Amino acid sequence: MKLVFCGTPEFAVPTLRAVLDAGHEVALVLTQPDRPAGRKLELQVPAVKRLALERGLEVLQPLKIKTNEELRARLEAIQPDAILVVAYGRIIPQWMLDLPRFGNINLHGSLLPKYRGAAPVQWAVANGETETGVTTMRLDAGLDTGDVLLERRLPVGPDATAAELFVALAEIGAPLMLETLAGLEAGTVVRKPQDHAGATLAPILTREDGRLDLTEQTAQEAYNRWRGFYPWPGAHAMFRGKRFLVHRMHVASVDSGLAAGQLDWSGGSLLVGAAESTTLVLDEVQLEGKQQLSGMDFVRGFQLKQGENLDGTA
Repeated sequence: MKLVFCGTPEFAVPTLRAVLDAGHEVALVLTQPDRPAGRKLELQVPAVKRLALERGLEVLQPLKIKTNEELRARLEAIQPDAILVVAYGRIIPQWMLDLPRFGNINLHGSLLPKYRGAAPVQWAVANGETETGVTTMRLDAGLDTGDVLLERRLPVGPDATAAELFVALAEIGAPLMLETLAGLEAGTVVRKPQDHAGATLAPILTREDGRLDLTEQTAQEAYNRWRGFYPWPGAHAMFRGKRFLVHRMHVASVDSGLAAGQLDWSGGSLLVGAAESTTLVLDEVQLEGKQQLSGMDFVRGFQLKQGENLDGTA
């Protein structure tokens, strides 16, 4: 097929590589503009752009799409059989949806209709799902509401983080896209409307999503949210008036009897109480502006006093 590929982060790279290696013609790649990132605000090149340039593909990084007449003319001149959309990060306008004969085919990081939106992988983990997967669908004007084409399921381990799951889903998503394209060309893939009544939303993450609320969250719920939101926004609370970051944690195997938010280290590990008399072990922590420490090194370094609490959680 003659294709246009729209994608930006590392998640999209295996799919672009797969369609190229399978012999499809990628006439144009659309990706987000280079943007400053990090403390030095150095321009970061999207992962998809790096691969596209390595393969000698034409790359465009438009700031806008909907009213971009130059881009529209370019795509109409290409007349692609399909436009592939993998973690592009932009809303696809109607004129693009209507252009290819096979439509705009999206690889989405969940089992639709669950977890529609910008952060499906993170929210699936944060909500403690034991299974997720990837779905190919034909995009329409709604938010991940288009007809489903194919899906692949993947178990979620009890300690898996969203960062680890991203890699696994990207790897199974690439062959699924190839299977979808072959099925569309052969006429063997049947479009299946989604059950909109079963939809859940996976909104873009904010820093507030990483806040530990141990009066409401059990240890398992807090741990699941940390797994889903690692590395960003992670998990944080307040301690002695400063942000207290938890870089590593796990659920204690035995209840400690601590009140929600109460700290204890008498057993040789830094513990904190959570809702329903459950307990978290804080393995690696960091007070804002200070270095990252093991839980017990933090106890010694900051001379914690028995009975201290994480501020705002008790």
